[in-house]
Amino acid sequence: MEDKFDLIVIGAGSGGLASAKRAASYGANVAVIEGSEIGGTCVIRGCVPKKLMVYAAKNRQALYNSDAYGLTVSEKSFSSRTLLNKIRNEVLRLSEIHRKSMEKLNIKVFKGWGRFLNKKEVQILSSNKKKVTKSIYGEKILIAVGGEPNILNVPGKELAWTSDDIFRLDQFPKSITIIGGGYIACEFACIFNDFGIEVNQIIRRDSLLTGFDTDLSAFLKDEMVESGIKLQFKEELESINQSGLGLEISLHSGSTLHSDNLLMATGRSPRINDLNLSNIGIKMIGKYIEVDEVNQTNVSNVFAIGDVVDKPNLTPVAIEQGRVFSDNIFGNLKRVVNYEYIPKAVFTNPEISTVGLTESEAKKLYNNENIEIFKCSFTPMSNTFKVKKSKSMLKLVVNKLDNRVLGCHMFGESSSEIIQMASVAINAGVTKEIFDMTMALHPTVSEEFVTMYR
Repeated sequence: MEDKFDLIVIGAGSGGLASAKRAASYGANVAVIEGSEIGGTCVIRGCVPKKLMVYAAKNRQALYNSDAYGLTVSEKSFSSRTLLNKIRNEVLRLSEIHRKSMEKLNIKVFKGWGRFLNKKEVQILSSNKKKVTKSIYGEKILIAVGGEPNILNVPGKELAWTSDDIFRLDQFPKSITIIGGGYIACEFACIFNDFGIEVNQIIRRDSLLTGFDTDLSAFLKDEMVESGIKLQFKEELESINQSGLGLEISLHSGSTLHSDNLLMATGRSPRINDLNLSNIGIKMIGKYIEVDEVNQTNVSNVFAIGDVVDKPNLTPVAIEQGRVFSDNIFGNLKRVVNYEYIPKAVFTNPEISTVGLTESEAKKLYNNENIEIFKCSFTPMSNTFKVKKSKSMLKLVVNKLDNRVLGCHMFGESSSEIIQMASVAINAGVTKEIFDMTMALHPTVSEEFVTMYR
């Protein structure tokens, strides 16, 4: 039957693509349904375009710091229009690579939005979601639709941007107010600030980056303030109005800000509202789809991965979930996803990276008296001649009972590159003694991880 498949994947993001390709490599007949560009959040409107902006911002900062090293540049100008066009072209190139790779594997791609009619039949809706264009049938169905930005329900919310909108801009604004204190908010605050844009950031809590080690968030706060970003803690958005000065932003305290634009970076939620999950009785845990250890839902032939399940919403996690699913179902393997010691990075300026337990998590789990903290902070050599000398901070969380390293945290240049190797070591059960026995590579930032003695 032409419209019957071994596997239907709803969503062509990182996890869905990984699963579809792996299943097809085993000989499965696979269909993928996607209403937007192939590549999902990471490729199209997340990790990739954002990291390209980070590189551009760092290059601009390097240019402006060049005088300190005797490198005089007579003219310094920046065209955000040029940068944004180049980013969009690169995103389209990557999307096309994914499309061609599926074509080679004979994966059938349907353009549109998937919706359950029953547990084995999926309707495909047109781009405006008003017309059913086709129905297809799958023995197994994988939900991999990803997430979408949260929108605060305040007057004038239609005037705000989300992170998705940033990559559709023609050019950057001269000023922006950012609502939120998570990694997306902090990353864009640093990016825009490094481009010379006036940035106000409004944070509902009393600190940045909830869930990260408190030393990391404290160092980031100090550096962001030092760089010129205006942070307001314990404050909330009340309303947004258009004015002659751009946007008039009213806050809960009664104060008012004026800004060219406002970015809501207040978290993300699963993009599942249009799937008709109630048609097949899918169980939920809060806003997430309930799955077991192999990502199977309570409907035996339906599975879910990525941002729609309550696991770390990270690209490598979704990819591994997708591959494990296909290995088990179509490769007859017995695999599970290892969720321990997942490295994370926040691409602020400077960067943050982390793997393992935070200090507070470790003390809660093993008791205060059994945890030892090793920490150092310093100005890296690369900042020696700069006027603004950002710091680096490295930290190890160690269990005294067996000397095992439970957490590794870093704030500073290249931390995202360094943490990957630390995650290998911690995943293998490395002890502090092994860190101490390891020869340092000098002069580097990372050598401090092996020179923090008692």
